Amino acid sequence: MVRANGAVSLRELARVVQTSEVTVRRDVRALEAEGLLDRRHGGAVLPGGFTRESGFPQKSHLATAEKTAIADLAASFVEEGEAVVVGAGTTTQELARRLARIPGLTVVTNSLLVAQALAHANRVEVVMTGGTLRGSNYALVGSGAEQSLQGLRVTRAFLSGSGLTAERGLSTSNMLSASVDRALVQAAAEVVVLADHTKLGTDTMFQTVPTDLISRLVTDEPPAHDDRAATELQALADQGVQIAVAGAAAAPGGEPVPPGRPPRRDVPLPGQRRTHSAGPGGSPGPQLRGAAAPLSAQEQGERARVADLRRR
Repeated sequence: MVRANGAVSLRELARVVQTSEVTVRRDVRALEAEGLLDRRHGGAVLPGGFTRESGFPQKSHLATAEKTAIADLAASFVEEGEAVVVGAGTTTQELARRLARIPGLTVVTNSLLVAQALAHANRVEVVMTGGTLRGSNYALVGSGAEQSLQGLRVTRAFLSGSGLTAERGLSTSNMLSASVDRALVQAAAEVVVLADHTKLGTDTMFQTVPTDLISRLVTDEPPAHDDRAATELQALADQGVQIAVAGAAAAPGGEPVPPGRPPRRDVPLPGQRRTHSAGPGGSPGPQLRGAAAPLSAQEQGERARVADLRRR
C-alpha cells in the first residue's frame, strides 16, 4: 500500500488487514528497521531522505488532528482587516478554512486549495499569484508566481514545509516550491511557520526560510518520548523563535479559554529579536518584544515547560 500510494495511515492499514492499530504499529516499526518504509505520526511513508515528497492525497491523511489544532491556534493571531499571505500545504489549507470566518481580510496565495477554502467567505478578498500549476500539491510555481509577488507588502506570511530544524530553518523537497515560498517571505513583515511535531528535526533538500527570519512557530505538543522534537523546539527558542503550542487547556494566567477561541501558549523570546522594516506607507511593521522586557509568571512557566520537554 505504501509503494502504491506513497503514504498510508495506521487506521487505514488496521481496517484493511482487520487487526488493531497496536499490532499494525508494531509491524510498521519492524518494517522501518528493515529500511522498507519510514514511520510518521499516525502512518508510514516511503523512505526517501532529502528528496522524497509525498503528494497531497497522502499528506492530507497524516497527523490530521495535529494540523487542525495548529490551524485553530494560528488563526487566532489574525485580526480583522489584515492582509496576509498563505502558502501551499495541508496545514495551511486547514488555516484557510478558519480565516474564512474573519471579515475584512485580504489573503494572497499561490495555493488553489487555499483559494478554494476562501472562495465563498464573506468579506474576504482572495488574491492569487500567477504561475504554472504543480499538480502534486495544487500550487502555482515558477517565475510567473514569483514576479506577481514583487512589490507586495503584507503583515505576515503563514508557511508550511517538509521539515524544520534550528540549523537550517524551514525546508522542502521541491526546488520550485521553495523558490515561491522565499518570495512569499520577502512580502511579509512577519513569518509564521506551521509545522506539526513530526516535521521538527527533519531536514530536506531546499531551504525556504532560514531560522533568523522565522518570527513564530505554531506546532503541537510532541509526545513525551519524542526527544528529537523536544530538543529541536528548545534549539529554535534559543535562536529567538517564539513558540506557540496548540492544545493548552487554559488561557494565559490560568483563566479558562473562552468558547470558540483556541488557547495560546507562547514561549518568550530568549534574546533580542530583529525589528522588521516599515510596512506600506512607511508605517513601522510589527515589533517583537526584546529580552529586556520582564517575564510574567505565565511566560516563565512556558520557558520551563520547553526546557522540561528537552530533558524528557
